[in-house]
Amino acid sequence: MDEPVNPFRGVNLGLGSLPLLSNARTRSLSAENPTGEKGGGARWVPDPDNPDLPHSGAAVDLGKGWKVRPFLRVPKGDVVTLADVDGPGIIQHIWMATSAPSYRQCILRFYWDSEDEPSIETPLSDFFGLGHDVYAKLSSLAVSVNPTKGMNCYWPMPFRRHCRVTFKNDGVEDVDVLAYQITYAETDIPENAGYFHAQWRRSTTDRSRPEHIILDEVRGWGHYVGTFLAWTQLSDGWWGEGEMKFFIDGDTDYPTICGTGTEDYFGGAWGFGDTYCAPFQGYHLWSKDPGKMPKHSLYRWHIMDPIRFSRDLRVTIQALGWWPNKRYQPLADDIASVAYWYQSEPHTKFPEFPPREARWPR
Repeated sequence: MDEPVNPFRGVNLGLGSLPLLSNARTRSLSAENPTGEKGGGARWVPDPDNPDLPHSGAAVDLGKGWKVRPFLRVPKGDVVTLADVDGPGIIQHIWMATSAPSYRQCILRFYWDSEDEPSIETPLSDFFGLGHDVYAKLSSLAVSVNPTKGMNCYWPMPFRRHCRVTFKNDGVEDVDVLAYQITYAETDIPENAGYFHAQWRRSTTDRSRPEHIILDEVRGWGHYVGTFLAWTQLSDGWWGEGEMKFFIDGDTDYPTICGTGTEDYFGGAWGFGDTYCAPFQGYHLWSKDPGKMPKHSLYRWHIMDPIRFSRDLRVTIQALGWWPNKRYQPLADDIASVAYWYQSEPHTKFPEFPPREARWPR
């Protein structure tokens, strides 16, 4: 029976499309099946002396097919390839967990269609909404972090010719356990489907111009779909009075979209008062440990309201508090961010990725 014409066949658009049958083929990459090939999983033979099978000792009594290579071991300084598959296809779910002592030491990079420069380049933690290397449960439509540090991503990531995903252990210690599952569909991709991008930035805002740049120098056609912030206060008091601004398609001094305050952009109001997780926005970490600087993690997914651009995009957020005289106080705070967006390729080259010592949380 011929499949009905459907420009989105194989692409899950939510619960409403689940009844629609498709000729797409589901594949999944993991340490047990690193190529994702059909019938390619659970083929390893236990051999604890094999450095590629360091976790196989528990399976020696059961033999082949019984959880012989569930995890990878990544020595310090090494890069491992988690995905290297031909398209067309679309990544639909990513799950990861690791014993790395610092998740900020680990770097994720995604390359679409054999490009030389990555379209996704972030620390492992921040990509999944874990700020400051501090665990906080996150429950949303696009990203979830479950006990204990089980990281999940549901952003759809189409590719046409090729997909390559790498993990770098940029730390000072070996990563003894890296577990992952990347599930994707082999399927045709519509002509107007953009490629997923994510970029990490960090700055300490300057009181003379207390502005953190979330995204800049984006060129092309696309739409912005999400923001994650890991905000460390370097002074007491309220920190979230600043506005979120989107400079679209040639905007210079003044943005087309301007918010009314940090807590407003993340779906809260009046200084938050408590943490929360919602499908599209959340404030899931408010760390107030005595003797330590307050830390905040926040997310905002533009799933129902993507911000469209046809030529260029720049995104910023201000760092403002209050002086006792009820005037805005410019703040010098430590802000790290991840911007998520889709666009047509090619994309402009990302800024140079910060070295390890510039990524470690305060």
